[in-house]
Amino acid sequence: MTEQKNTEQNSTEQNNTQNDKATTGFDSLGLPSNLLTAITSIGFTSATDIQAQTIPLLLAGKDVLGEAQTGTGKTAAFGLPALAKIDTSIKKPQLMVLAPTRELAMQVAEAIESFGKNMKGLRVATLYGGQSYGPQFQQLERGAQVVVGTPGRLMDHLRRKSLKLGDLRVCVLDEADEMLNMGFLEDIQWILDHLPKTTQMCLFSATMPAAIRKIANRFLKDPEHIKIAAVKKSKANITQYAWKVSGITKMTALERIAEIVDYDAMIIFVRTRNDTVDIAEKLERAGYPALALNGDLNQAQRERCIEQMKSGQSSILVATDVVARGLDIPRISLVINYDLPGDHEAYVHRIGRTGRAGREGMSIAFVRPREMYSLRHYERLTSGTVNMYELPNIQELGQKRIERARDEIAKVVESKDLSSMREIIEAMANESEMSMLDLAAALLFQKQLKQPLQPKEDPKPRRDSRERNDRNDRNSRDRNDRGRDSRRGSRDESRADSRGDRGGRGSRDERPRKAKVNRNDVDWQTYRLEVGKEHGARPGDIVGAIANEISLDSSYIGAINLHEKHSFVQLPKGIPAELFQQLKGVRVRRQPLAISTSDEQVVKQAPRRRSERPQRNN
Repeated sequence: MTEQKNTEQNSTEQNNTQNDKATTGFDSLGLPSNLLTAITSIGFTSATDIQAQTIPLLLAGKDVLGEAQTGTGKTAAFGLPALAKIDTSIKKPQLMVLAPTRELAMQVAEAIESFGKNMKGLRVATLYGGQSYGPQFQQLERGAQVVVGTPGRLMDHLRRKSLKLGDLRVCVLDEADEMLNMGFLEDIQWILDHLPKTTQMCLFSATMPAAIRKIANRFLKDPEHIKIAAVKKSKANITQYAWKVSGITKMTALERIAEIVDYDAMIIFVRTRNDTVDIAEKLERAGYPALALNGDLNQAQRERCIEQMKSGQSSILVATDVVARGLDIPRISLVINYDLPGDHEAYVHRIGRTGRAGREGMSIAFVRPREMYSLRHYERLTSGTVNMYELPNIQELGQKRIERARDEIAKVVESKDLSSMREIIEAMANESEMSMLDLAAALLFQKQLKQPLQPKEDPKPRRDSRERNDRNDRNSRDRNDRGRDSRRGSRDESRADSRGDRGGRGSRDERPRKAKVNRNDVDWQTYRLEVGKEHGARPGDIVGAIANEISLDSSYIGAINLHEKHSFVQLPKGIPAELFQQLKGVRVRRQPLAISTSDEQVVKQAPRRRSERPQRNN
């Protein structure tokens, strides 16, 4: 293996004098046409410095040691040339990427899927702790050519022989210094010792401590050292806030912000492409039309989506980091970090979508209690302050709705000829002996049925399945990623943290209590829904869709049985015809419910006894 002096001799220093250089087009870097078409469709125009320098070297078969900050485009820098080397007819891992966290692993995997969407037969497996092994085994058995994972889970699969690296062509260490800080040094070395000697290596790190150089010297063959100096960003006019997730779900908080906060246009950042569709659909059902921007859109769809935002036809965009790269919509005045990014630098790029062209901007990050430490990093990176955000309370929400209703009615009075309506109201008053005030109150009551002008209390805190899975994954990530029996102590702390995040007994007692519904007293009717496991549906999705659409308390949603292409759910008998019709068009996982009555018997799923539960592998 090479000595450190060889690494230094091959160093290509880049001081980011970008203004003196012409931009480099991707079509000049030697990439195949199917990759060029894919990255053009998701909005990539010119290559960043790290991409322009790294891609030709990796295509030429060189090992690369990249020193660059997050947000410089590293995923495309290694992902594109690595994909160019993959033979999709071979159903074995040919590219492996090691990432420090599950969030970054998911982000990298989605980016690579987007880059390779024109590669027929390409499969990507994402392997991280906190997720059951079953789906991961399936991904590998189906012949994934790309594997992205965290060190601990990759080690587990290598030990189990479910991951075989005999055909591996390229291995990438992403955020190597972060993995070092998390104590993964020995794990990384163990994994790299299992690689074929012919594997091309690529290591990226924001800094180059001695331990990283030691790995480079041992495992990289005569590497080219690409160094991109950090760019000092001008401070944008952005007011930063963080809302500590508590009391209500993130979705409820998002709906409340959409209703209360004054904004011209809003972009909401989520973790995955499925989340873009899921959140956009939920906002749509709540009365806030939203567009989903993700890697599944072709270039024409993407351009149409962005044009609708620019022209004011739409005002809410739900997107992932990958597709929002280079997004320039000046009217965006609010950025919501619904999910925190996988790395801290990405936060800067996200909030940079607002406060453009000298305008004022605002950002709100949804931060779980165990993520609060991230705020210090955000403040340091932005040279600013992140203030705690107070979510509007029920009284403020009601007042806002009353003001809006008053303004809407005033506009109708001013702009419409109401003479015929007045005659009808007068006739109704004379015939029924009701006062004009009573009639007006009745009409206003009808208008506000779906969205009450005077909401009584905060919704009962209830996490949907997405948020529960997110919490379970986070709580178990450390113990599963490390894969060490000595982590039993931290495992207990993680459980304690998880209980604390829910608020503990004290905070539950302080919340308003609702009378508990006795389900035995409900007269149930079985309904068939045309959505099932094949579409990715979960019981929480169905409950959320029905409860939100017709304002039905979840206590009145009974047992749910999921099948491959359909489901059965118990609802109270006698649902009004207009509400029943409303439910037919509701979508879950982009699939219409198409609800209909059924004589099927729905079986309530009993929880498994502890002795029947599968044993957890530590």
